[in-house]
Amino acid sequence: MTRTGAVAVIGLGSMGRGAALSLLRAGLETHAFDIRPEARADFAAQGGLAHETAAAAVAAAEVVFLFVVNADQAEDVLFGTGQAVAVAQSGTVFAVSVTQDPARAEDQARRLREAGMLPLDAPVSGGSAKALAGEMSVMASGPEAAFLKAGPALDAIAGRVFRLGAAPGAASKMKMINQLLAGVHIAAAAEAMVLARAAGLDLHEVIGVIGDCAGMSWMFGNRAPHIANGDYTPHSAVDIFVKDLGIVTGAALGLGASVPLSDSALALFREAAGAGLGREDDAAVAKVLAARAGVTLPGSGG
Repeated sequence: MTRTGAVAVIGLGSMGRGAALSLLRAGLETHAFDIRPEARADFAAQGGLAHETAAAAVAAAEVVFLFVVNADQAEDVLFGTGQAVAVAQSGTVFAVSVTQDPARAEDQARRLREAGMLPLDAPVSGGSAKALAGEMSVMASGPEAAFLKAGPALDAIAGRVFRLGAAPGAASKMKMINQLLAGVHIAAAAEAMVLARAAGLDLHEVIGVIGDCAGMSWMFGNRAPHIANGDYTPHSAVDIFVKDLGIVTGAALGLGASVPLSDSALALFREAAGAGLGREDDAAVAKVLAARAGVTLPGSGG
C-alpha cells in the first residue's frame, strides 16, 4: 500500500540521485530504484528505501519521479517491464522528468490519465550540483490536482518550479528550447577555448576575463573550467546532447523552423560520440576541435 506523502524516484543518475537525497533531507519518505546495484546501495546507505524493482518503489509511493535517460526508458518503466502504472494506486502522480520529444510527453500523459493517474510533464535543469542541493529548475505542466499532490516533493527538489499550464507537452517544449541553447553554448564554449589555446592564451585567464564580459554564458562558466583542467568526468555526457539536440532538430524539421546553429552543434556532438567520447563530459567536444586544429589541450599529454 502507498503511504501518504511517500515519494519514489526511478533512476539515480546525477539528477535523480540529487533529487532523491533532497527529498530525504526534506523529511519525506523516499523510495528509489536504479538498475545499478551500487546506486541502490549508495541510496540505502544515505537512509533511503532502495528497491530491487521499479514496481516495488512505485507501489510504495503516491508521487513518482522518473529520472531515466530517455523516452524509451520512460515508456518501459511506465507501461512495459517496469510495470509502474500497473501497480500504482489510482491517483498517483507521475512526474516524468525526462528530456524527450514533446509528442512523446503528450502521449504518455494521455495514457496515464486513461489509467487513472495524475501526469506531470516535468523536465528539469540545473546540473548535478543544483540537483544535490535541491535547487533544480523544474519546468512542469499538468492538472492542478497533480501540482497540489506533488507540491511538497517539488518544493524539496527545486529552487523554482515554472508552472506552464495544464497542457501535456508544454513543459517538454520549454525544455527543448533550453537544450537548444545549452547545446549550442557548450559547442561555442569549446570552440572559444580551443581558439584561445591555439592563440597561446592562458585558459584560466580566459575564463576569468570572459566571466566578467558580455561573451559570458552559464555554460561557458560551467564547462570551460572542465577544458582548462583537462577533467572530463561525465556530469553530463556527450551522448546526452546527441539525444537532446536530435530532439531539437527533429521537432524543428516538423515545425518548418530553421535551426542552423543546432544542426552544427549536433554534428559536432555526433562526431565526438563517433570518436569514442560519448560517455565523457559534454565539454569533450573540445577534443574534436582541438584535433582538427592540431592543438593540445590540458590533460591530453602536452
